Amino acid sequence: MEQALQRAWLRRGPVSLALWPLSLLFRAVVVLRAALYHWRVWVPQALPVPVVVVGNLMAGGVGKTPTVMAVVRRLQAAGHHPGIISRGHGRRQDAAAVMEVLPNTPASEGGDEPLLLRLRLGVPVFVGADRVAAARAALAAHPEIDILVSDDGLQHRRLPRAAQVVVFDDRGVGNGWLLPAGPLREPLTAHPPPCTVVLYNAPQASTAWPGHLATRQLAGLAPLVDWWAGQAATSASLLNLAASPTPVWAAAGVSQPERFFGMLRAAGLTITPLALSDHHDYATLPWPADASDVIVTEKDAVKLRPERLAASGSTPRIWVAPLDFQIDAAFDAALQAVLPLRFSTRIPDGDTTA
Repeated sequence: MEQALQRAWLRRGPVSLALWPLSLLFRAVVVLRAALYHWRVWVPQALPVPVVVVGNLMAGGVGKTPTVMAVVRRLQAAGHHPGIISRGHGRRQDAAAVMEVLPNTPASEGGDEPLLLRLRLGVPVFVGADRVAAARAALAAHPEIDILVSDDGLQHRRLPRAAQVVVFDDRGVGNGWLLPAGPLREPLTAHPPPCTVVLYNAPQASTAWPGHLATRQLAGLAPLVDWWAGQAATSASLLNLAASPTPVWAAAGVSQPERFFGMLRAAGLTITPLALSDHHDYATLPWPADASDVIVTEKDAVKLRPERLAASGSTPRIWVAPLDFQIDAAFDAALQAVLPLRFSTRIPDGDTTA
């Protein structure tokens, strides 16, 4: 259903037309909410450090998580101490309202993407539906934090922001309609809002907004145990698996699984694709018991702890395929230009790999 709706949102077909009256109601709510903030009937809550929001106008995944990684690494390279806040999609309903995500936090409690960010970046990560409360909890627990990066939250207007990075993929704005008739969470304006940097996870710009290009790189594969131990993926593992005459299973519990499968095929792998729902919980293993090799995304890997698989007697070799962004060099200059002065002047030029 989820993937079918994503496809329907690419054009103004029967499904979108049937839902169009509901999108008018959604638009009215969005416009009214924006007006209340514009006229300062409602105001963003003050925080003692700047916030950079990484978000999207489209419902579904467009590449926010690797963009957050890129922004955090640039801030770390500049000598800053960033923290991350997130809603934590995929958490259990009975999970604590605000919590810190630690390396041993189950993905069901902290969310799969927040756990991935914690493991990959090693910075404090706090989750909560109220991102302002999550930000305050992060600052109270980690006073060294001097800037916060919000994973999603573009429409969370209570959260103040010094800058925002808006991410699009090759779908652009789809059919251009708001939810539920189209994929947009808010209307696309003629120009980006102030203090906004636009990033396209696509070969070329997919909207009229000027922006910067990012490409995803598949550097190699890592055995699941090695990935959990923090070891890097290797091209040798990828080449060895590509040379196998037997197709390998590829599982992806992400919003755009075909994009992941296409990258594996482009790398020379022969795969049997297994598309799962976004934030799939892996309560049971979805591949056949006789599978010999399985490739998963990092978002899936955080829900596949090696000790759990060993205890269950699972026999396939599981490989993790990390995907990072390579962003054009002008992105750094644009980010510097919208950050507060004491943060922007210290971001060094250099490697643009996330």
